[in-house]
Amino acid sequence: MKKIGLIGGTGPESTLMYYRELNRRIDALTGQRQMPEIAIESVDFRRVWSYVEDGRYEVLSDYLAMEARNLQKAGAEVIALTAATMHIVYDEVCRKSGVPLVSIPKAVAREALAKGYHKVGLLGTIFTMEQAYMKNDLLAAGIKVSVPNEADRLLIANRILTELELGIVKESTLSEFQAILKKMQAEQGIEAVVLGCTELPLLLNPDNCPVPCLDSVGIHLNELIRLATEDDGLN
Repeated sequence: MKKIGLIGGTGPESTLMYYRELNRRIDALTGQRQMPEIAIESVDFRRVWSYVEDGRYEVLSDYLAMEARNLQKAGAEVIALTAATMHIVYDEVCRKSGVPLVSIPKAVAREALAKGYHKVGLLGTIFTMEQAYMKNDLLAAGIKVSVPNEADRLLIANRILTELELGIVKESTLSEFQAILKKMQAEQGIEAVVLGCTELPLLLNPDNCPVPCLDSVGIHLNELIRLATEDDGLN
């Protein structure tokens, strides 16, 4: 099995999710015979978030590329970012590091296409909802992408940053998100929603989401596991 490398800390809650689920799922997949070797480079969340907010993408990509190289030096062969927002510099990180990272947007687009969706909603940080990096692969696959209106985008972004990033999950926030998704379904005709922030699965899941949800964490984990175990005859 290939060693997995994670660029984590962006934020800590999703990093914990990745670590826990990789161990749990691979343990189950191998019949409790094997668990993965995982290396984690945990970055300074406050630092990277300030780079994103200030548009300092060159500095951000330098920082993340250094972490990708560190993981490669540590023997990791399957390497990924654990935050969708950090994909804002995905291409530059791959180019600068020389490390082919496993992309969240590409994995999500393949899953949406396989499920036959024609129009999906996208929730995430303000950058994920307003910029193109989580949308391009979906659009290239012929899938239309809708985002909430401006007021709802600001509410979602605030709840992610001040609650979910800190592991705080509130019923009131769930109700707000459910109402937004019902509105998007009625007004924009979305068939499903992409949970485009890796903390969103803390709040939304198939049991409480008013539309089918494409969990970017779960989808990404499946791709990491496939790549890590593909030479072991488990796929």
